[in-house]
Amino acid sequence: MGKEIDLLENYPKAKRNLDERLASKNEIDRAIAREFGREFFDGDRNHGYGGFNYMPRFWQPVIPTFKEYWDLTPDSSLLDVGCAKGFMLHDLTTLIPGITVKGVDISEYAIDNVMENMKPHTQVANAMHLPFADDAFDVVISINTVHNLGLNECGKALQEIERVSRGKSFITVDAYRNEEEEERMYAWNLTAKTIMSVDEWIKFFKEVNYNGDYFWFIP
Repeated sequence: MGKEIDLLENYPKAKRNLDERLASKNEIDRAIAREFGREFFDGDRNHGYGGFNYMPRFWQPVIPTFKEYWDLTPDSSLLDVGCAKGFMLHDLTTLIPGITVKGVDISEYAIDNVMENMKPHTQVANAMHLPFADDAFDVVISINTVHNLGLNECGKALQEIERVSRGKSFITVDAYRNEEEEERMYAWNLTAKTIMSVDEWIKFFKEVNYNGDYFWFIP
């Protein structure tokens, strides 16, 4: 199996008011968010991002970490599962000119509103059925995406990531290490259907034969 590694260490950390979020979120908000439509990306803050716009300060500091860790070059290929509007892919092609990128997302709204230069490289697809051949990409990334599926579906998505990658992959998922973090996680969560402890995730990775690297989102 791969290893626990924080490849997003240079991604800006947001200050989060969990008490306010817990008080303001309900199951109706979560149901709307899980449609991953306009409301999730560009609607009310209670339903998601409250406006999902490109800002270079988010992904540009992360790309050098990716480049060094996987030795990415213009000859490399990378797939982003859960690419949303293609911001990370855009920054990859900006900082590593010539690299081959593809992105998929379950959200038709996100793909319809993807960055213009990423439109030829992105498509609507389900993480459980990636529309690519075996071993199609040098690297497959999925940030805070597969946990939005139920447990069995999450396992299928991880197996698909394994199938289309050439042995290098990285995912982040909602997790917790103790009771306090678990409480904070459920207060923060809006879309995830599979939330487990760190130890439970690692056991699950072994069960479904996910051999890539991983890290946790813990608010």
